[in-house]
Amino acid sequence: MSSAKLNTADQVWVRKMNRTIILGFFRTHKTLSRARLAAETGLNPSTVSHIISELIQENLVRETDLIQSATGRPGRLLEINPEGGAALGIEINVDYIELLLTDFAANALWRYKQALVPDVGQDVIMAQVLQAAKEAWEFIQAHNCHLLGIGVGVPGLVDVESGLLRLAPNLHWVDVAIKDVLAEHFDCPIYVENEANAGALGEYYFGAVRHVKNFIYLSSGIGLGSGIVMGGKLFRGMFGYAGEAGHMTIDINGEPCGCGKRGCWETFVGPRAVEQRVRLLLSLGAKSSILHNIAKGDLKNIVFDDVVQAAQAGDQIAIDALGEVSFYLGIGIANLVNLFNVEVIVLGGALNRASSLLLKDVERVVTANTLAPGREHLRIIPSEHGSDACIMGAIALVLDDVLREPALM
Repeated sequence: MSSAKLNTADQVWVRKMNRTIILGFFRTHKTLSRARLAAETGLNPSTVSHIISELIQENLVRETDLIQSATGRPGRLLEINPEGGAALGIEINVDYIELLLTDFAANALWRYKQALVPDVGQDVIMAQVLQAAKEAWEFIQAHNCHLLGIGVGVPGLVDVESGLLRLAPNLHWVDVAIKDVLAEHFDCPIYVENEANAGALGEYYFGAVRHVKNFIYLSSGIGLGSGIVMGGKLFRGMFGYAGEAGHMTIDINGEPCGCGKRGCWETFVGPRAVEQRVRLLLSLGAKSSILHNIAKGDLKNIVFDDVVQAAQAGDQIAIDALGEVSFYLGIGIANLVNLFNVEVIVLGGALNRASSLLLKDVERVVTANTLAPGREHLRIIPSEHGSDACIMGAIALVLDDVLREPALM
């Protein structure tokens, strides 16, 4: 290959990278001036101006308020253009599906959520997802939007390249070609990701860790997953299956887990573990608990949120059950901190809802079980988006692809 061709290829690559760098700054800054972009990125002001002109033409960026420059004529601030396109996020969970359509600035345009009947089956659930996605598409057409892509978060091991859900223990799904199913109906980029990884992206783009490069997001629902972000990028492992922290073995003789093993971490700290602990204590004769009133004669009526509310009201049975969760949660987090030396642990899902009751005890256990240098700057914080972290992460999957390597038009 000639040097001229190599130079051309190099120039195209550099141009793409410069665009990516500039667009990346808009992830953490609502508005920016051309001068600040040049100063922050280190790029030549003329390069910045040229790329911004392109992005404005492509509707990805727009000019907003006029600002007075200290050294010259007034200029305009810049921001992500909400009309640059739409992103559709889909979350498939064990007990519900949710879809969210946003503009390019992640403002909600349309939303749908539906509870699922347990064990209804993958064919029924995928049919419900498709029907809802078609309703979103009708909204897109009615409002003359451009669909940038579809992001999907699912609770299981995902082959990210093919969009194949390899295994979802709590859904009882094996080898479901989610991307292919959607691609039959929608002509746009489609991204399928583990729900905890999606939740981590949601918090990184729009939530509690916008400026943090190294963190772990813990997602607790029926199961427990983790999204690991290192250097600002998801850590997926060799084949994309990293982050199954909920299946770390805590006790080889412990309770059965949905994955087929025993004593996984999620059997100690998930909502089901709390519910089972409370039901056991009540069945052994604990009388003075407001949870008896909630149960109404059937202990199966007690769910995790009831336990949290009872603990907040001072109920000792609920407090004891959550205290046990705090201990095992702290042990697992300590292992993750010793392994990855992250800045922040984010508690998402059900853990987020109970964070005010758990955090002090969790921090104490983590401090007692981590190496001192590795925890010096550690923070353990609740998710900013709570139960919306995964669906926001599904949106981030689409926007992340545009922001990291936008197509040259």
